[in-house]
Amino acid sequence: MYTIGVDVGGTYTDLVATDQTGRTVFAKSPSTPADQSIGVMAGLEELARRLGVTRAAMLAATDRLVHGTTVATNALLERKGAKVALLTTDGHRDVVEMREGLKPDRYDLRTPPPEPLVPRERRFGVRERLKADGSAAVALDAAALGDVIAEVKRSGANSVAVCFLHAYLNPAHELAAVEQLAKELPDVSVSRSSDVLPQIKEYERVSTTIVNAYVAPTVRRYLTNLERSLHEAGFKGSLFVVLSHGGMAPVEEASRLAAGTVLSGPAGGISGSRRCADLLGIPDLVPFDMGGTSTDISLIADGQASLSADGMLAGQRIALRSLDIASIAAGGGSIASVDGGRTLRVGPESAGSVPGPACYGNGGTAATVTDANVVLGYLDAAAFMGGARPLDRAASEAAVDRIAAALELSRIEAAAGIYKMINLKMADGIRLMTLRRGVDPRKFALLSFGGAAGMHAAEVARELEIKRIIVPTVASVLSAWGMLTSDLRYEVSRTHYGTGRISADEVRALFEGLEQQAAGRLRDWFKGDIAIERSAEMRYGEQVFEIDVPLGDLDLGAADLVAQIEERFHRRHEELYTYASRGQEVVFVNARVAAVGKVARGSVDAGKASSDAPCAPRGKRQAWFGAWREVPVYALDDLRPGHSLAGPAIIEAETTTVLVDSGDRVAVNPLGWLDITLR
Repeated sequence: MYTIGVDVGGTYTDLVATDQTGRTVFAKSPSTPADQSIGVMAGLEELARRLGVTRAAMLAATDRLVHGTTVATNALLERKGAKVALLTTDGHRDVVEMREGLKPDRYDLRTPPPEPLVPRERRFGVRERLKADGSAAVALDAAALGDVIAEVKRSGANSVAVCFLHAYLNPAHELAAVEQLAKELPDVSVSRSSDVLPQIKEYERVSTTIVNAYVAPTVRRYLTNLERSLHEAGFKGSLFVVLSHGGMAPVEEASRLAAGTVLSGPAGGISGSRRCADLLGIPDLVPFDMGGTSTDISLIADGQASLSADGMLAGQRIALRSLDIASIAAGGGSIASVDGGRTLRVGPESAGSVPGPACYGNGGTAATVTDANVVLGYLDAAAFMGGARPLDRAASEAAVDRIAAALELSRIEAAAGIYKMINLKMADGIRLMTLRRGVDPRKFALLSFGGAAGMHAAEVARELEIKRIIVPTVASVLSAWGMLTSDLRYEVSRTHYGTGRISADEVRALFEGLEQQAAGRLRDWFKGDIAIERSAEMRYGEQVFEIDVPLGDLDLGAADLVAQIEERFHRRHEELYTYASRGQEVVFVNARVAAVGKVARGSVDAGKASSDAPCAPRGKRQAWFGAWREVPVYALDDLRPGHSLAGPAIIEAETTTVLVDSGDRVAVNPLGWLDITLR
């Protein structure tokens, strides 16, 4: 039986299949932004060809297909989601526009206010009111609700977000509104806040519910169509979708909590990075994922990735927990341009997969990072994608020449400038994830993956004084490979309402109720062993924002339970901000539980016997290493565990290229992966 991971990127769709022996086969297919399922099905055809079977036979022998999708992400970024209406408590319809009263940059007086996903004419107040303890101050006005639903119908909205004040404590009014909406507007998608994010903080709850309503119809339609196409093609197994927190869920759950899929693809990369940390025995890694459109950067510290509820995408607040990932507009398709002051810029615009870089021959004429890499000799135009898709070197040269002319530089100076600019941009992204959080990147190894990362990893690491780089053999498809190591995960949270210090009985009641809810829901999808993860969001009494405090091994029966929780908060606060105020009041805000269904990881087959014999290059070519040099070119498939080599050199695989500069050394580890030590 196979398990298959599918990661849809901006330029390519990556696919990986593994069997019980650990044998791993992967493929790439151009992404099809208009309908991602077309690229997925074409990629499955290519994957089956590489396995030596028909697509139908491969799918019939597949028990689990795990999918990372950018459908929700693209809908938000491109403003192509549903036409949403908001139902909220009368007098509160402008919360989504007032936000928290803060601007992203409070000192920039010219920053325009973000445009809300729901315009004011489609935001409707309903006469009802709950008190802060969840009791009703004003009953839901059935006549007013009926009038509002009629307004929703006239507005042409095809999705509705329902978010009443304090509904996280008492969902009764929201449930009644949803029931009436289902009767009168049966074809309209509905998201309610007490289902999407049942916790305190009105703006976060409203915004997240609106985002869910905005992307849910598109996500549901895509996943339903894909599931149907897979079954028609012979797939009889289970389709799972990776969510932003790194766990996976079935199609039904991913469609319900569509806002939880906005980091679906990058989350697979973090799962893969954690697996790499385990396999290598290196607990501290900086995952560096450079693809065709963007670069995703994160942090694995002590073998763990951090989760955050502070997510923002396209100016929209998404308060669901997600892996802490910084995405920057830097990839192989990033377009180079010269502004009016004759300053070179690289990105954020990308050529994407259509038309793509100039060298793709799809009509693109703008110079991109990929074109610069062709001009510099890093990419072999004839061997791209194993020779299946040769690049047009002349088109790259013509595109870079236009940049060179605008800057009054030579072609090679312009290409080297593009290469340097994109490296600095990505190094700055890593600084955001490390130095600004009090983490010294020099103590970490750089995990290089994504199709374009190998050509840039050494210079990015050198800029940060990182001395070690790991390049897995599955580097170009590591996000898809990582999805196969994702566990099933279902998260629930509940706000503690009360004044004064929380009691031990209240803590036990909160966690016991949440554990029953989470485990019961996961049991519908998973029949294996379930692990429970606990955490709490807490703050000091005078603070506004909470921090997440892991409570994994906490003994709920301990006599000093509350004191233990508060001490963990103090220690966590000190880790994050260098101080703790043990004399201050500690406020317990939200309890959170994750039920985790552990999937079998399987073995990892290196696929190569070790060798003491020296490795031989398959050829040489001219490449720019500060000057034109004739450097040896090695095939990654020819390298065996135990091999080593010194730079300058180029290591090529079908779907990625790795640059090794002068003085850098490469050792091939027992898995067949590259372990690079920088000079």
